[in-house]
Amino acid sequence: MSELIIFDTTMRDGEQSPGASMTLDEKVRIGKALEKMRVDVIEAGFAAASIGDFESIAAVAKAVKESTICSLARAVDNDIDRAAEALKQAERARIHTFIATSPIHMEHKLRMSPDQVVERAVYAVKRARSHVADVEFSCEDAGRSDMDFLCRVIEAAIDAGASTINIPDTVGYAIPEEFGYKIKTLLERIPNADKAIFSVHCHNDLGLAVANSLAAVSNGARQVECTINGLGERAGNAALEEIVMGVKTRPDLFDVQTNIDPQFIVPTSRMVSTITGFPVQPNKAIVGANAFAHESGIHQDGVLKHRETYEIMKAEDVGWGANRMVMGKHSGRAAFRSRLEELGVTFESDQDLNKAFAQFKELADKKHEIFDEDLQALVSAARNMDDKYQLVTLEAHSQTGESPTAKLTITVDGKEVKTSAQGSGPVDATFKAIEEVVKSNTTVQLYSVNAITSGTDSQGEVTVRLEKAGRIVNGLGSDTDIVIASAKAYINALNLLESKTERAHPQSEGV
Repeated sequence: MSELIIFDTTMRDGEQSPGASMTLDEKVRIGKALEKMRVDVIEAGFAAASIGDFESIAAVAKAVKESTICSLARAVDNDIDRAAEALKQAERARIHTFIATSPIHMEHKLRMSPDQVVERAVYAVKRARSHVADVEFSCEDAGRSDMDFLCRVIEAAIDAGASTINIPDTVGYAIPEEFGYKIKTLLERIPNADKAIFSVHCHNDLGLAVANSLAAVSNGARQVECTINGLGERAGNAALEEIVMGVKTRPDLFDVQTNIDPQFIVPTSRMVSTITGFPVQPNKAIVGANAFAHESGIHQDGVLKHRETYEIMKAEDVGWGANRMVMGKHSGRAAFRSRLEELGVTFESDQDLNKAFAQFKELADKKHEIFDEDLQALVSAARNMDDKYQLVTLEAHSQTGESPTAKLTITVDGKEVKTSAQGSGPVDATFKAIEEVVKSNTTVQLYSVNAITSGTDSQGEVTVRLEKAGRIVNGLGSDTDIVIASAKAYINALNLLESKTERAHPQSEGV
């Protein structure tokens, strides 16, 4: 069997989902989880986008040793040089440079002729090769590019030193049969195609990202670019878990195998969901809560008699049931630290550990059993202790026939402020009370509640998406009390608006 390279872009393309920005610490946690899963290539960001992206790539490159670490770069000097600088400490480094090749992009975005695009592509690949041995070249909007021109620019990029050629369906326009044929044709027509790995990067605008990717694999692609949970801008990207389990479940159709250890799929999915604030839908393939649930009596009977009557894979193989942690208020600091290290979480100081452990003890007084999902949420909260706004106390009252009220004490730059308000419900009253103090002039775009684990004592994980002057952030909060979780999420979003820096979009004009 041939090897299928799994290229994860959760931290780059996934982060382009509105409000999905990740901190440096969160990216390192995700990077370690992907490394544990044995992902081949991790695209850690777009180094030229911002100082934060640059520093995050450098941190992931330092922390992760087994996977290749990659940075995206437009076909311009500054992007390529910044990528190389960010990757200096990587054991295995890759620069991923790209330029648009479709007529509509060349004419309206780049304002460049086809000859100029070929010249720029060759120049960019050579400059990247002057920094690292592993260079990937992408033809942006390849799905709508002319076949003859694609053959020309790809042949030139391979001659210039690109060892991976990526064919992205940038706008999610392709249909599986069409996209598979495109890959097959490129491999047949390009004289030096055997000197590079052909890759695909499919978007899900028509719900076909995974189908297009697998069609490409069937026709000779040997790298798939994907994200955990299918995260990504617009409708998202091909989901890593679906690609991996697709080729693993159907070896009769796919003569390829991946290096992925699937038992870490579900835990990593939960981690990414918690960090980004994007809940996984219950009916999501592989990682959704209902993915292995059977309601029909006929199905249940069949599974009980012989699992394979209705299940094509084992839930345990992808990590279901393997992430239960039975700890309580009598568990010690050493056990707490040990389990978090297994989850890829480390602490820079004993003070950080003590903060998290104190919150763990507080949660253990409310819940009999603590799960890994609880710990992921807890750690994210514990590392935001120095934010501008913090919740101190909250009292909410709701009674039939009366207007709900909320009384809060919050700190603003360390100074306690008391506030109160009425609203249509306790959550609405809480948000209005906070606004009495902060006066943020933001708009709530999304309010979502998701149970972290099962049971009536489960923590509720609340996502609050705020927009202000075109900037969008997702705030997260968790607690066994939904109103308190909502207040935490709203305050977290406000703090993100205070701290996050602007990022350049990788597909913005600039070549």
